[in-house]
Amino acid sequence: MKPLIFKVALPVPLYRLFDYLPPEGVDGALIKPGVRLEVPFGKDTKTAVLIEICEHSELSTDKLKHVLSVLDDKPLLSAKDLQLLQWASHYYHHPLGEVISTAIPNALRQGKAMTIKAEKHYALTELGRTTDSNTLKRSPKQKCVLDKFQSSTLDLSEAELTAWNNHWRPAVTALIRKELVSIELTESVSAESKAIIRNPPLNCNSQQQQAIDSVCQKLGQFGVFLLEGVTGSGKTEVYLQIIQSVLARGQQVLILVPEITLTPQLEDRFKQRFAVDIALSHSNLTDKQRQAAWVQMKQGTCSIMLGTRSALFTPLKNPGLIILDEEHDASFKQQEGFRFSARDIAVVRAKQLHIPVLLGSATPSLESLYNVDKQRYQLLHLPERAGTALAPVLQLMDIRNKRIQEGLSEALVVEMHKTLAKNEQVLLFLNRRGFAPTLICHSCGWVARCQRCDANMVIHFDEAHLKCHHCGQEQALLKQCPACKAGELIPLGLGTERVEKALADIFKDKVTVRLDRDSTQRKGSLENYLQQINVGQVDIILGTQMLAKGHHFPNVTLVAILDVDSGLFSIDFHVAEKLAQMIVQVSGRAGRAEKPGKVIMQTRQPDHPLLVTLIQQGYRSFAKSALQERKAAALPPFSYQALLRVQSVDIKMPQDFFKALAGLIEKHNTGQTQILGPVFAPMARRAGLYRYQLLFQNVRRQELHVLLDALITEIAKLKQAKKVRWSLDVDPVDLY
Repeated sequence: MKPLIFKVALPVPLYRLFDYLPPEGVDGALIKPGVRLEVPFGKDTKTAVLIEICEHSELSTDKLKHVLSVLDDKPLLSAKDLQLLQWASHYYHHPLGEVISTAIPNALRQGKAMTIKAEKHYALTELGRTTDSNTLKRSPKQKCVLDKFQSSTLDLSEAELTAWNNHWRPAVTALIRKELVSIELTESVSAESKAIIRNPPLNCNSQQQQAIDSVCQKLGQFGVFLLEGVTGSGKTEVYLQIIQSVLARGQQVLILVPEITLTPQLEDRFKQRFAVDIALSHSNLTDKQRQAAWVQMKQGTCSIMLGTRSALFTPLKNPGLIILDEEHDASFKQQEGFRFSARDIAVVRAKQLHIPVLLGSATPSLESLYNVDKQRYQLLHLPERAGTALAPVLQLMDIRNKRIQEGLSEALVVEMHKTLAKNEQVLLFLNRRGFAPTLICHSCGWVARCQRCDANMVIHFDEAHLKCHHCGQEQALLKQCPACKAGELIPLGLGTERVEKALADIFKDKVTVRLDRDSTQRKGSLENYLQQINVGQVDIILGTQMLAKGHHFPNVTLVAILDVDSGLFSIDFHVAEKLAQMIVQVSGRAGRAEKPGKVIMQTRQPDHPLLVTLIQQGYRSFAKSALQERKAAALPPFSYQALLRVQSVDIKMPQDFFKALAGLIEKHNTGQTQILGPVFAPMARRAGLYRYQLLFQNVRRQELHVLLDALITEIAKLKQAKKVRWSLDVDPVDLY
């Protein structure tokens, strides 16, 4: 009898499976694919996943090692989970072992047992509900936590408190001692045995109801729905009512959002509506919390998972629906390591599971609109804002030859005064953090540059630092020009920090909150700021891209984009689409309730076609013309691309690599795939590495992948490949 061969995937950057013999003394036929194994690898041991069992190996059996132990009684990953991961590995040309590592929690990757503990929940006592939090003003951390509990209508789990603020435990312990908060242990129970609804659904308009009915009719079968709804049109209510139908069938729902900052507010909406357990999965949680959520969904004890991109691979016992909110967002594309698109894999997974997938956005990606045209996706349209809210008025403000004070034109300041006088809020958008992007010498023209990147150092005035936003390098803010020793160093350009200081001078009696990555670094700070905004303690909200997505500010009636021109000119064809989406998304923050909203875009390009089309005809007209331009240029989605990035500390090494690669391309390319490059990346040097790239493009996806398959196999054998870092990005969302 031939011995059984275990083919396993290991978390190593090699494009192959590894062969082992079954554990000694164990009947290999009883072990199923999907279990974890402990295997010897070199001088160490590693945790592997069994992919298949066969009777053939390219190596002689006397050269094969035995598996040391089997770590799971039952498969950790089902046959369908493995099928999806193998598809993703093949499509994105990434080693299967590393793809599987992305899909399972860190503790399970390390070979630890798949355990789940009952999670503690905390709730207000009767005394806690009636106590004025101001009595704790001498204990600000306790006051903050009590405010958090009192603003939540439900109990709070350890995971929810950690996502809000990492340092909650001492304050909660103190509140328990004061009998303001009590502790509860919740036992996991089957999702099917629980009540579903906590609060009844809202009344929907006819378009919302049509969208709900269309998806619900497809439950139990595959279909892709694109829910295109203008900002404020009630997409979340559509999600909630469809989810209710899925839960009524005893099935689970996976909801993906692009950013961690969107998770708390969606979670609040879901917890107010549903009585079922909601699992969270994102990078702000601990490894234990993410593992618990993963296991709960796998075992079927949790009905809803809300997470970011990597939550897509969570096993589901009873899958019923996948939702991607803000499907156009570039954050759904992983940019390091395993470069997958969560949106595209979600569609593949839904097809495999025979369930619908719902993609929601006010500004759908051009790829999704193209798929609607090709009748691959069904369009569900919500053209009107829900309730009595009106669409905001968009206005271009020509600032050529106008006096500007730190990015604020006189006309904009007048509009802000008018809005604030009515006790309404103003939102200012500038997608550049820091004080100013450039420090320049007024005498000799010297500019502070990063020593490791082809980029300027950004001034962070409050910290008295210069920072590189690409590699993270920092240095103290210079007071004297290092070149001429005498010149006056002046800041050039605008950042949110600089505008914040100007606002403090112009609007002395008003409260401004700045929301960017620097001001919200501390856990819980963003939630605290959002709470202040919503209770009316803030007059002016200033921020970067984190303001553009999903936030509901009912009292904001004026939105201003301070520097819309910065996104109009780029070598990357994706940029126009991203700018149009950003403008529409930011504009959607204005006039969300009964009060009408206004959006002002400061520009020196008032006749630019993109801006004119957006203002006069809306996003759909822009998308239509952008797709026509892409078609004329044979750019995606009318063709398919892959970007090969190569970098090294030595400028010559990537050149040698591409010379060796040229012969392989000539050998395997049938002539149908365009090869563009190699060229320097737009930022030629970053973090001390010289960066080159080569673009593959073909109007036939299959032909492109046949070429990539052949090249990947041979690149691994090139001696030049061992002297550089290289990566392949299939369907890149940017060319940087």
